[in-house]
Amino acid sequence: MKIVIVGCGRVGSTLAENLDVDGHEVIIFDIRTAAFDRLPETFKGAAVRGDGTDEEVLRRAGAEGADIFLALTEGDNRNIMAAQMATESFEVPQVVAKINDPVRAAAYAELGIVTLCRTNLMVDSVATYLKLPMQIGPGIDIPETPGREHPHPTAETIESPALPIGGALAGQGTTGAAGRRTVITNEAATARAQRLGFRRSRG
Repeated sequence: MKIVIVGCGRVGSTLAENLDVDGHEVIIFDIRTAAFDRLPETFKGAAVRGDGTDEEVLRRAGAEGADIFLALTEGDNRNIMAAQMATESFEVPQVVAKINDPVRAAAYAELGIVTLCRTNLMVDSVATYLKLPMQIGPGIDIPETPGREHPHPTAETIESPALPIGGALAGQGTTGAAGRRTVITNEAATARAQRLGFRRSRG
């Protein structure tokens, strides 16, 4: 499989190394050259210094035709932008965005993007180890409606001030998708509130 990873941090580099060993075609992006020092010398994939939210950068590096796209930078905004681009522009069948904020993770899942919430995963692990009942959201939130089938935002939708994404990066040199802002519809906002009221309990 062709697997694109945006973000060569500890998670991204570890996944890239293991997927490469398993024989997959791996392309990993990061804006810092030093980040690739985490990859072993035996890494056979492509390590690309570039902005994973830039559509042209992704195209030039061969991201088209990817089977899996993982957005794993430290920034929620960057990850959701990259995930949207992979879903909408490249039509990647499996896309995952790492989102640290549990509220955002739930909201974006309502918009059709699979989210990986490190905060929920860590709290869940601690709760399990300590055998304590805790109200925890899902570590991986899989939307009921796939991203490419989810209705696109329209002029009637409203932007959520609590979730400033997309355009927040426009002033940071991002091209390609820089002009695109993600908006939260009234329907999605309602669904988000409902989801936040539903937490699974560890007990």
